[in-house]
Amino acid sequence: MADAVDPSVPPSGTGCVECDAAGGWWVHLRRCAACGHIGCCDDSPKRHAAAHWRQSGHAIIRSFEPGEDWFWNYQDNQYYDGPRLAPPESRPVDETVPGPRGRVPSDWAEILRTRAD
Repeated sequence: MADAVDPSVPPSGTGCVECDAAGGWWVHLRRCAACGHIGCCDDSPKRHAAAHWRQSGHAIIRSFEPGEDWFWNYQDNQYYDGPRLAPPESRPVDETVPGPRGRVPSDWAEILRTRAD
């Protein structure tokens, strides 16, 4: 698991790579600790962070939310004690949650509630 974290790699951007490409939206963002890929969390409609893990094998993620510095290991399903990563450490603090501003549907809470049922 030594190659699971590369602290020198910057994040891939300020939003979920796949959601940005498709014009989608997310609830929270997660950063791959190995390659810097930014994906949306499991509460988001598309769950791109977990999909990145399944496709790449990169099991360690870090929250990409302001004020959060926790890591998670998808493979072990537990928290991970990781190092400080290359900046920036979070999405822009002035961005909305869910985000990004202007792409979140007005019925976003209902969409998430329906998906959870």
